[in-house]
Amino acid sequence: MDQIKNKQSKNIKFNLKDGQSPDREPIKRMLSQMEGMYLDNVTLNKMLSLGDRVVYEFYDLGMPENSEELAYGTTILYPGKVGDEYFMTKGHFHAKINTAEIYYCIKGKGYLLMENIEGDTELQEMTPGVSVYVPPAFAHRSINISKDEPLISFFAFRADAGHDYKTIESKGFRKLVIEQNGHPTIINNPKWKST
Repeated sequence: MDQIKNKQSKNIKFNLKDGQSPDREPIKRMLSQMEGMYLDNVTLNKMLSLGDRVVYEFYDLGMPENSEELAYGTTILYPGKVGDEYFMTKGHFHAKINTAEIYYCIKGKGYLLMENIEGDTELQEMTPGVSVYVPPAFAHRSINISKDEPLISFFAFRADAGHDYKTIESKGFRKLVIEQNGHPTIINNPKWKST
């Protein structure tokens, strides 16, 4: 077996229990980096006054950014809420808007919220063993509705797709998922900006 030298293929380990990879360092998104994403800024600021914390982390596996390659990795979204709003990823469009993405839920319970520029919104439940196809031109964000378990997903997309976070940072999503009466509920985002 030693006669074959692997020059282009990759072999990267993932732990299916916690989503981590011993082969890569995660990129962490702290609560302080989520300012403006949540509806309840007063609660967010109170939480930050007690100290910053990791909301989610992901393992970017460093594939070359060209159309022939696939980027892939895992996202680990921790449980928690800001007011009534569940912890979520920041969410993004792809910089190359007409590229899709696949998510596969490894652990936990949550949702994948998707929205296109025209305002069409879709929401898919994420539970272990469920895969979700995010169509081209849809922004997407993961939402963890568990009280005590991380939402862990595997993702894959065209490596040159890029990420457009600025549109979401400036406008937000049209819909939010919050907890009402102990259950996840989708509501209109009163902070959403049309321009």
